[in-house]
This record gives sequence, structure tokens and C-alpha cells, in this order.
Amino acid sequence: MSEESTFWITKTLQELTCNEWESLCDGCAKCCTLKIEDVDDGTIYDTNVVCRYLNLESCQCQCYDERSQRVPDCITLTKDNLSSINFMPPSCSYRLILEGKPLPKWHHLISHIQEKIHDDGHSVKGKVISETEADELEYHLTGDIIN
Repeated sequence: MSEESTFWITKTLQELTCNEWESLCDGCAKCCTLKIEDVDDGTIYDTNVVCRYLNLESCQCQCYDERSQRVPDCITLTKDNLSSINFMPPSCSYRLILEGKPLPKWHHLISHIQEKIHDDGHSVKGKVISETEADELEYHLTGDIIN
């Protein structure tokens, strides 16, 4: 493999180009699930409810370039804020690289199959509902603790 084809191994996160940074995203859309934070202890709980702009079939944001304007509390993950964001799931490619861990076999940069993440069940596809269909979030807890 060439250095270009393994950029996530040969470069630090700070050295990645914009395109390389974007291509690290595995497309799981777990970061798009709505979360509930316990105000007493800071524990963050996951739900099976996703942002209204997430396409439930493709697990892609329908307004990616405008997401922060349309959803003010949508956090744009960057090289500078990654280490301070505590709600990224343990399987998140950005988090894995930050922690010095390898990408999983199903990641499209390893498998060269974009849909493998969905086919292998590592995304939210088929497991979530849109916030437009949800009632109170407390009724949609998955049992997963993020941090």
C-alpha cells in the first residue's frame, strides 16, 4: 500500500487535508443520534432518535454544508475540537485514530466497500427514527452510555 492510500496511518490528524479528514468518517451516523446528558453527573446516554436532517436509508446528512446553521447545537467535528468532544461513540473512526487504534475491517478505507458498514450492522441504518416521529427522548434510550 502506498503512503497516500494509508494516510490515516502515516499522518497525524493535524496533517490531514480537508478531503482526507472527511474521508475518515465511516458514515455510521451514530454522532447524529440525539443524546441525553445527566445534569448531576455528566453521563451521556444515547437514544434511537436522530436529527431530522439525517437520511435514514443512506445515513447521510441532507444538509451537510448547512447543518450548523439549521441545527445550532449540531457540533461540527474538527481536528481542533475532537479531543474535547465526549459524545463520539467508541467505534468512531476519528476517535479511534485519535486514540492510536486501527480502523475496523468494515471501514470503507480498509474494505474499499462504502456500504459494508451498513451491511455489517455497524451504522444506525434500520435502528433509528427521525426526531420528527419521536415523542419524549426519555422513552427512546438505547441503554448505551457514551462517556
